[in-house]
Amino acid sequence: MMSVAIVGVGQTSFSRNCGVSIRELCFEAFRDSLEDINLMVKEIDASIVCSAPEYDKQRSPAGLISEYVGLTPKPTFYAESICSSSSIGVKVGYSFIKSGLHDIVAVIGFQKMSEISSAEVQERMGRGADIQWESPFGTMMPAGYAMFARAHMQKYGTTGEQLAKVKVKSGKYSLLNPLAMYRREVTLEECLKARVIASPLKMFDCCANADGASCVIMASEEKAKKITDTPVWVAGIGAASDTLSTTGRTNLTGLDCAIEAGRQAYKMARIEPEDVDVAEVHDCFTIAEIMAYENLGFCKPGEGGKLIEESQTYIGGKIPVNVDGGLLSKGHPIGATGGSQIRTIMLQLQGNAGKTQVDGAEVGLIHNIGGIGLYGNVTILRR
Repeated sequence: MMSVAIVGVGQTSFSRNCGVSIRELCFEAFRDSLEDINLMVKEIDASIVCSAPEYDKQRSPAGLISEYVGLTPKPTFYAESICSSSSIGVKVGYSFIKSGLHDIVAVIGFQKMSEISSAEVQERMGRGADIQWESPFGTMMPAGYAMFARAHMQKYGTTGEQLAKVKVKSGKYSLLNPLAMYRREVTLEECLKARVIASPLKMFDCCANADGASCVIMASEEKAKKITDTPVWVAGIGAASDTLSTTGRTNLTGLDCAIEAGRQAYKMARIEPEDVDVAEVHDCFTIAEIMAYENLGFCKPGEGGKLIEESQTYIGGKIPVNVDGGLLSKGHPIGATGGSQIRTIMLQLQGNAGKTQVDGAEVGLIHNIGGIGLYGNVTILRR
């Protein structure tokens, strides 16, 4: 069976107010993805543009972006699954190549969240939940994950200090990421004394809205070997969903969609969790990272707090996680996030991650969630 590779990755800086249009954002990431590889724009067969709608005024952005980066008249497609849009785009791109429909596909994710206020952003995010029975009653993203945190604390004894230690790790590694929005360390004391956003989650327990774009260039095995000497191979890919409303969930201490997506990806890659050398997980909130440890099998259910407390998710620990600062410090421009996570893992597997390089990394995992645990995506890459 023909393998599918990632041959190029690109990303803009993530920032609060980028000051440029969405087309310029996407062009910057696209251009970055083509550096140091043997590929001309005209050789790309198709593009998949990924974002969540209603953050800017542009309708049908796929046509705009495809034209601006020079891919017209090649076909372009629009993929959306809220915060996991570009991971879904990668799954679609994988399918296009695997089917033989296209040989080289560009997956471009973006979001410009600064065009509207923080209150408007929360309202848009809230509409990713059930607009009849849930979001009108205040179940926005922080409230939804606060519910998970409360349930986890009650069932397993997870503490606010353990949550805060996720952010402390995030800040440590964001200092080493020149594209991160917040490049500073925070102390445990700062985290614990920060103002409450949705109890028990405090300010530093929450990721920040951002502007940014990412690009992933995918290719068939035959094409990949001509484009680069260091392709990274898609070994496993899984996707799942859960009920739109959290009232339909039976599990409030984890995300069933992530568990199922991980099961699919591990099975396809023919590996176990202990075979993963480095991971990027969707830490939109500190509790989300702790649940991800458990949902992906890096530890048993209820032991995620202990894993971070023992620094096992730092470089040198059992499983390094989010060594680029994660969403908590890098920022979360929702349509670009999955592509950014893939970029981080590709650099790790190529040995190009600089000061955050995990020695000998051969297998990397990307865990990307959409909504309040609505969409789950897990991608496994191999050197």
